[in-house]
Amino acid sequence: MENWRERGACRFEDPELFFPLGESGPSMRQIEQARAVCHRCPVLRECRAWALRNSEYDGVWGGMTAGERRAAGLSAVSEPGPLWGR
Repeated sequence: MENWRERGACRFEDPELFFPLGESGPSMRQIEQARAVCHRCPVLRECRAWALRNSEYDGVWGGMTAGERRAAGLSAVSEPGPLWGR
């Protein structure tokens, strides 16, 4: 089975883009740039689910910041809701 990471749009980007220094102020521009990559990615859902399932505590994964993932909680993996369609 193919690894979903091999199909990620982020593999062609600078990894630093996905790890802003914060989640407010000047970091918001960087977060929006990272999200733009995520939103055109064919494996956005797999990436987001992986980050939620593994409690990834840093960076933008599946279009979500660490704070957004904490707020969504682990229930987002078992109960797909509005976040899955982004």
